[in-house]
Amino acid sequence: MVFLTLNKFTALFTAKSVSRYFLSLYLLLAYFILPVSGFGQNALTAEARWTGRIAFYNVENFFDIDTDSTRDYNAFAPEGEQHWDLGRFLKKKNNVFKVLMAIGEGYPPAMVGLCEVENESVLLSLIYQTPLKNFDYQFVHYESEDRRGIDVAIIYRKELLELLTSAVFRVRDQEDASFITRDILYASFKACGEDTLHVFVNHWPSRYGGELATTEKRMLAATILRSKVDSIRRVFQGAKVLIMGDFNDTPGDISLTEGLKAMPGGLLTGNNELVNLFSDIKALGYKGTIKHLNNWQVFDQIIVSVAFLNACDKLVLKPNSQRIFAPDFLLVPDEKYLDKMLFRTYIGPRYVGGYSDHLPVYVDVGCATD
Repeated sequence: MVFLTLNKFTALFTAKSVSRYFLSLYLLLAYFILPVSGFGQNALTAEARWTGRIAFYNVENFFDIDTDSTRDYNAFAPEGEQHWDLGRFLKKKNNVFKVLMAIGEGYPPAMVGLCEVENESVLLSLIYQTPLKNFDYQFVHYESEDRRGIDVAIIYRKELLELLTSAVFRVRDQEDASFITRDILYASFKACGEDTLHVFVNHWPSRYGGELATTEKRMLAATILRSKVDSIRRVFQGAKVLIMGDFNDTPGDISLTEGLKAMPGGLLTGNNELVNLFSDIKALGYKGTIKHLNNWQVFDQIIVSVAFLNACDKLVLKPNSQRIFAPDFLLVPDEKYLDKMLFRTYIGPRYVGGYSDHLPVYVDVGCATD
């Protein structure tokens, strides 16, 4: 069994130069000034002593520059088709850092779930070779069998969260031995000195090949995740569970409503203990986390157990704090479909040096005052 004891379970800018100037100035300030000014004060303090933000971010192809001889996929290497070199890697790393600092509004997030990271090396570079090194981040990561070599991971601030245990769960299809995808990452943390937070980070199978043709693969991931949540609840009644990820489905799709049984807050029943905080688009501050052609969708979500909402203990979820993070610097004009689109690292084969093809999401959590 993976679940053991802890107390029983141990474990782009527009074409206008003026816009480019001000955006460059903003990023310069974020990189050099913010890390050394004002971080002693928690910007989230309100009626409770807030620990900070928990965020999720699909960083889109965060690869190092080394060729991996154990894999067939090596597009992100100097000799690969993406011509991925040291300069591009460093820009990518700094872009990820800037987004994380911006999410926290100058106060680094307590925890960030990441997906599309290649390995431990890129995580070490992110937390030790950017100004994040000032905030004692640690990480949780396991190598998956994904064909492209992209994994999920967690970075967290050691001063705020104590890692208790971690594990990964393979998503296997017994009828299709060739099917390989990302693992589901699990970690539990002690928070607020006495509460336990159970976290799952996901990157479910994509829609490549068609939405309907791939639905069963996401349903498989959903049912595996649900079984692990139920395992925790059998041991720890009232467990505080937080699930985050790129689900490659929207909150209303059957993988989430029937497979995971995560429902909007207004549709909870006695048999349903998971609340999808990202079901109400009006409450999220933006129209979606990804854009396909002219259609925005919410693929990146955070889901919590009802116990988190009804908490009488120390660790609490700040009401109505769920948001899609969509600052202007992560978006560029969409000349073909109008409005905005995401400022990506590549547009097709063309390198443009942007951020990601997903927007981050977050919620606020904290320690209730006595």
